[in-house]
Amino acid sequence: MRTTVNYLAPCLLLSLLLSACKQEQVTAEEAIRPIAWVEAEKSGLEQARRLSGIVQPVESAELSFQVGGKVAEVYVKLGDVVKQGQLLAKIEDSPYRFNQMSSQANLEQSIASQKEAENEYRRYAELEKQGLVSASGYDNAKTAYATANSAIDLARAQLDISNKNLKDTRLIAPYDGKITQRMIEPSMQVAAGQGTFDIEGQMGLEVQVMVPETLVRDIRAGQKLAIAYPVLPDVSGSGVITEIGSKAQSANAFPVTILVKNDLQHLRAGMTAEVNFTFTGTGRSGYRGEAFRLPLSALGAGVGQQAYVFVYDPQSSQVAKRRVAVENILNNEAFISSGLKQGEIIATAGVTYLRHGQRVNLLDQQVKQFN
Repeated sequence: MRTTVNYLAPCLLLSLLLSACKQEQVTAEEAIRPIAWVEAEKSGLEQARRLSGIVQPVESAELSFQVGGKVAEVYVKLGDVVKQGQLLAKIEDSPYRFNQMSSQANLEQSIASQKEAENEYRRYAELEKQGLVSASGYDNAKTAYATANSAIDLARAQLDISNKNLKDTRLIAPYDGKITQRMIEPSMQVAAGQGTFDIEGQMGLEVQVMVPETLVRDIRAGQKLAIAYPVLPDVSGSGVITEIGSKAQSANAFPVTILVKNDLQHLRAGMTAEVNFTFTGTGRSGYRGEAFRLPLSALGAGVGQQAYVFVYDPQSSQVAKRRVAVENILNNEAFISSGLKQGEIIATAGVTYLRHGQRVNLLDQQVKQFN
């Protein structure tokens, strides 16, 4: 019995040693981690600023009568859609009609007087040639004829004014649009130039923002921008810069107009808009130029303000920890000015679980997730 035990003991020990070796081999194989990755490529050093503005119609106006008087009729109400040339309101036109008739009569009288003065002038001209009238008599006839001609010109001008005033008793829509405010009622007395309606055209909406002088040099007409609307959190839109002011206003900011490109159903004039300006700017260190754009998940935090990434070496299948200079962070992406080379492979996830010199496998490019 003792002999059998002595024989089995070495066998059990050998079996345990072989099992331990297999476990170590499995553990070593499991230590080779698959990593998600991206290839380092240069791009512009982008920065972003969000500026607030107010949505307003591209085409809008406060309408008013060009003459004063008592409102006779109002044909539209708040919210009505109108067509160009449509009659919106009119004021009592009887005083202006009387003036027009009076001006017409005055013109006719002036024409008759001018005809008489012309005949008299021609008669004196013939007599003057024959030496039958004095020079002063001829000059008086000539002056009277010139005065009669001037009276006709004045009468015609007065008639034109009377005709215009009569026409201006009718308020007409200047373009297709919608009535956004009504300020008059029938029988109300209004003065010339007093507001009667606000009209909003159908040429779309725009946003005007004040852009700081430090940013205005980096934007251009035609640039496309993303726009968000705080009261419409589920709605996103875009716009195009149409105008850039040439003169600074308050706080050394320049007015910039952005045409809203999206036809958003619930967007209204007067709502707040937040415009996202993305531009090639200056990095934290003052750097201006190309930078490597990496997912923010590729960065690891080092001592102080330092950051690092893991760079994959295809020869050894190992990753190397490398310090990089981060110039900017925008939309979950980091812009790196130094520490990388074009085409290098960078781990993009789980960097806190990696170590310098660790062997890894690259995940298939279509999978790209860290296990």
